[in-house]
Amino acid sequence: MPPSPAVRRASVLACTLATAVFGLTGAHAAARDITAQRVSGWRAPGVPVQVTGWGPANAGVELSAGQQVVDTTTAGPRGLFRLSFATLRPGRYPLSVAAAGETVSVGTVRIRPVTLDAVGDITFGEQVGPTLARLGADYPWTSVAPLLRRADVTTGNLETAVSSRGIPATKQYTFRGAPYMLRPLHSLAGFDVLTLANNHAVDFGRGALLDTIHAVRAAGMATIGAGATSWRARQPAIVTAGGLRIALLGYSDVNPPGFSATPDAPGTARADPAAIAADVHAALRRADVAVCFFHWGVELHARPDSRQRELAAACLHAGASLVLGAHPHVFGPVTRPSRHTLVAWTLGNFVFPSSGVTARTGILHVLLGSDGVEGYGTTPVTIQGFRPVLGR
Repeated sequence: MPPSPAVRRASVLACTLATAVFGLTGAHAAARDITAQRVSGWRAPGVPVQVTGWGPANAGVELSAGQQVVDTTTAGPRGLFRLSFATLRPGRYPLSVAAAGETVSVGTVRIRPVTLDAVGDITFGEQVGPTLARLGADYPWTSVAPLLRRADVTTGNLETAVSSRGIPATKQYTFRGAPYMLRPLHSLAGFDVLTLANNHAVDFGRGALLDTIHAVRAAGMATIGAGATSWRARQPAIVTAGGLRIALLGYSDVNPPGFSATPDAPGTARADPAAIAADVHAALRRADVAVCFFHWGVELHARPDSRQRELAAACLHAGASLVLGAHPHVFGPVTRPSRHTLVAWTLGNFVFPSSGVTARTGILHVLLGSDGVEGYGTTPVTIQGFRPVLGR
């Protein structure tokens, strides 16, 4: 007797379920032959891209970038493998892993240089502070902020105390402002690191300097070139972009009495060639690239003197890739001592009362990879009163 319609339907359903279960099990088993962590985003030139995963135990495993095999290894007894890919050539690289006849995509990585933007002197002194109190702290930044914010790392010279305490030092000019004036530097213009190694950071005393450090950090930025002791003043700020670790250090060669840090008192880091060399060596044990930001030279003199050359050489010979300068209040020459190094002798004024030659300034754009400087460019800026505006 043929089976009833109900029995036939039950039989078909059972076969269908069995096929589905078998198919899912088989697919699951196949998918488990190779599993690897996905790769995405971007890396700086020369920064390794790590790929970790599981495959057949003791099998050979290959990592390919496009059509080229870039690394090979043997999976461990439990199938664990680690591979890596690094290149100095910018571009987009689809990555895949192959083992035991199976290939799986693990994503695409973009290789491009890190962009570091640097500008010169920023103050809240003279007419700057009262104008910001009236027009708002964003006022100086509205023209230049969109460009600065595009950089991966942005730095500048904060040439002012940020504190309500202390008495002015006995000197011709003393500058100070309020903490709220710092907020747009990070939130609007994207600054990451400010150097305090200059001849105005201690204008209102050592206690006010500590207030300044606290205010800058509270606004979301790191400080270099000043600290509670000489050891702290010489410590780098290390920022990472595209996997590239960049150490920035700050030093002042313009030191009014009582401004320099000591082993037990706050102040700025003195520009001593032997100390600079030691600091750069130490920084490069923790970072891939080192940058030195100096306060040096003679006001209104764009060309470097012998002292500036000595300090730049100390930094570069120790392994740093980029040297930045400020204090002369004019935008000066940029030189390439070697293929992967650069010196910007003076970045001029930025948010600073200016006129004539001091009002013609710029933004320095530097491209960085694991080998150092890959290239650079500048954007002209004109300071109107104290407000930087793009263009001449």
